[in-house]
Order: sequence, then C-alpha cells, then structure tokens
Amino acid sequence: MVVKVDREGDGIALVTLDDPDRRNAMGVEMGDELAARCADLAADDELRVVVLTGAPPAFSAGGDLGMLETLARRTRDEGFDASDTMRAFYRRFLAIRDLPVPVIAAINGHAVGAGLCVALAADIRIVAAEAKVGLNFSRLGLHPGMGGSWFLPRLIGAQRAADWLYTGRLVTGIQAADAGLALEAVPAADVLATALALAEDIAASSPVVVRQLKTTLAMVDDSDLDGAVEREAACQAISYGTDDLVEGLAAARERRDPRFTGR
Repeated sequence: MVVKVDREGDGIALVTLDDPDRRNAMGVEMGDELAARCADLAADDELRVVVLTGAPPAFSAGGDLGMLETLARRTRDEGFDASDTMRAFYRRFLAIRDLPVPVIAAINGHAVGAGLCVALAADIRIVAAEAKVGLNFSRLGLHPGMGGSWFLPRLIGAQRAADWLYTGRLVTGIQAADAGLALEAVPAADVLATALALAEDIAASSPVVVRQLKTTLAMVDDSDLDGAVEREAACQAISYGTDDLVEGLAAARERRDPRFTGR
C-alpha cells in the first residue's frame, strides 16, 4: 500500500503518499490507490477537511521515470499514441479535486513535476521553506501535464508562470510562498502541524457552508459577477434552513465559539 489514510480529529483525514524509498514517485499503483481513497472519503458525510502530504523526506519527486521511459519507447518504436494513457493517469491523481471538502497540501519536502501538480490541485498549500518545488517538465523534454499549465498561471500570474514553465526552474518554498503558490512557508518539521492546525480551524466552521464554498470557489474562473451573485443567493437560501445558522447566530449573540453539526 503506497497511500494511507489516518484520522486526525473530528472530520479531518490525513492522506499520505507513502513510498519514501522512491521519494513518493507517482505511478499507476499510487494513482489507483489515491483515487480509491478519495472515492471512500467523498462518500463520508462526516468528512470536513483533507490534508494531503508525503512520507518524508519528499512530498513527491514527480512521475515515475520508468513509466515515462516506457511510454517514450513505445511512442518512438510503435507509433503509440499516449494521449488516453496520460488522461487516465491525470484523473487518478486529480481525484483530490472531486473531494467535496477543502484539501490542504502539506508540502513537507521537494515537490517536482507531477508531484507539484497534485499539490497545485489542492485548495491551499503549506510548504517547507527549504523544499525545492517546480514544474521541471521542459528540462525533461516533456510538455507539462496533470493540469500544471492551467493551475500555475492562476496562482502566480501569467508572466511568472511562463518563466517557471519555459525554464523548468525549481524554487525554494520561501520563493514559492512569496509568489503566491503557497499560503505559507514554514520549517519542514512544522509543515504537517501547521496544515493540521489550519484543518482544525476549517473543521470548526459550518460543514454545510464549507462544502458549498468548495463548489462556489471552483466556479470562480468560469463565472462573471452576475453568475457569482446568483450562486451566492442560492447557497444562502439553503443556509437559512440549517441548524448551523441558528447555532452560528446564537453563538455570535452569546459571544462564544459555535458548535456546528453540519445540519
């Protein structure tokens, strides 16, 4: 088993890419396991937050080189079209995008190529200050995949993304956070604790609203202001019928922390 799931308090799941001897290199086996774990978690109505990390020393060194070499050989020798193979490979790891709750990537070590792509697919990233991260595809002679060329410009801007993608540049966690790729850069030893503390803060919010926000925020790139306002009005109409809103308003009046049940 190269993907494991642990429970870290009420409603928080810790998903770990667990192949440290290969620096959590991403192959079909890991992708299949991650997709299966995500499907299980998505069916859990009590789930509130997922934290995704890698078994030290790396978050993930990227795609399995043996797999890439095999595809290159088949393409050159047999005229094989790898398009469907790669789409299926992407879907396995981008299954974290299908989770109905926020995903925090705890980038506790190097995250390179596809390894960074899966972190970019999360909602929030905490990165080790000393980690090296980047999309080094151009240095391998391979076009970026797994959404890397879509995620990166949205996080750090078109011009900086072009620089990083054209050059295959690797940067430190501090540089990544300064550019907007991560929420915060902290020492590697503190990454997981910082991510879990943030997860606890999110889990303390209304689960109904947080799940709605997961969908609302995913729609931002595809909607204009009028569309966003329509979505907000529809979601607030649902909120008005929940016990969570009653509890939240009562807590505000009583100057105490709310105790949300997700109903």
